[in-house]
Order: sequence, then structure tokens, then C-alpha cells
Amino acid sequence: MSFLNELKLKASALQSQQTAQLQDFEANTAETERVCYVVWKYMQELSRQLTVIEPAAPRFSLDGKTPWPPMKLSDFRVDFRKKKLRDKDVYDYVAMGWDIVPQSGVPVQGAVSVNFPPDLERVQKRLSFGHVEHERKDVRHPEKNTLQAIRFEYTAKARGNVTMTPDHDNGLLVFRLANADGFGVVTTTWAATKIQHSLLDELAKLIVAQPNRFL
Repeated sequence: MSFLNELKLKASALQSQQTAQLQDFEANTAETERVCYVVWKYMQELSRQLTVIEPAAPRFSLDGKTPWPPMKLSDFRVDFRKKKLRDKDVYDYVAMGWDIVPQSGVPVQGAVSVNFPPDLERVQKRLSFGHVEHERKDVRHPEKNTLQAIRFEYTAKARGNVTMTPDHDNGLLVFRLANADGFGVVTTTWAATKIQHSLLDELAKLIVAQPNRFL
């Protein structure tokens, strides 16, 4: 066999492999898009019901010692964005956000002080995760002017959200939840073929701080 014929065989095999891979990608994309629409419609309905119910929130604390007043989840809203993938419009993400506010009255002011690096990092992360309005102040020794602690004065109001980001080629959906069980972020991945209403019900239970199997 001539060298040119060898190259032709290699090119033909490569083209066949690429065609099969593209077909797999297209099949995964079609299934993922179908599931993204299901998630979008489910979140729309869920947000409407939870906005009326305003379920109680889990326990919140910035430093793990100073509890916030009893909180509730309110003002749920849903959004999605599209992007181009192989010249097709596909879901970029589907997201639902909500406010975390006191069960009664207006958001109150609070303060926590930290003086060790691990505690400082923990509090700063929780402030960032929750989009909590706050001011940072250095607490210094009255005579030596040495730094004794860092004080965070905040408003007890935060935000939570869940964002679903699809991986179309691999048929996967990545769920990122912020502040669904106190301050913090968790991420989990599900195959699109596993996403059904029963699984989304488990997600809804997680959002309202009920026992669930979503994670």
C-alpha cells in the first residue's frame, strides 16, 4: 500500500470518529436542552408558590456564635440566559434567587468581632456569599494603637440562589446553591437523564431547609 493510501485510510478513520463524536454531542445537547426547559418551568412555578408562602429560613450566623433573628425566604425570582453552541441557541444557565429577611419587622443591625485569621476568613466569605451589607472597622488598643480585633457591622439581610449550568456535550447539569442551609456554597452534578420532577422536588426541599436527598 502506498503512503498516500495509508494517509487516506487514517483520514477516513478520523472523519468517521469525528462524525460519531459529533452525533453523540448532538444527542446529549438535545437531551440537555429538554431538561433545561423542564428545570426552567419547574423553577418558575416553584418561585411563584414560595413567594406566597415565604418559608422559614435555616439558622444564620456570620461567626457561628452570634445568631441572626428568625429569618424567612422571600421575593423569589427566576432568570435564564442563552448562548450559541455549534450555531444553535442553547441554555447558558437557569437561576433562581431569593431574599433572606427577618420573619417580622425590618432588617436589624448587628456586629461581630474577630481576631484570628481563620475566623476572619470565615466571616468575610459568609459576608460575600450572602451579599450582606456591612462595614469593616479596626479595633485598636487605646494606648498602644495595636490592632486587637476586626469588627464587622452589618445589616441582617442576605440573598440566596441556585444556579443550574448545563454541560451540553457531556449531558450534565451542574447545580450551585448559595446559602440554602445557612451561609455557604455547595455544588453537585447530575446527569441530564436523571433529572425528573421527583429530583427537582428534592431540590425544592433543600431550598426550604427540609430533609432531602438532592445532594
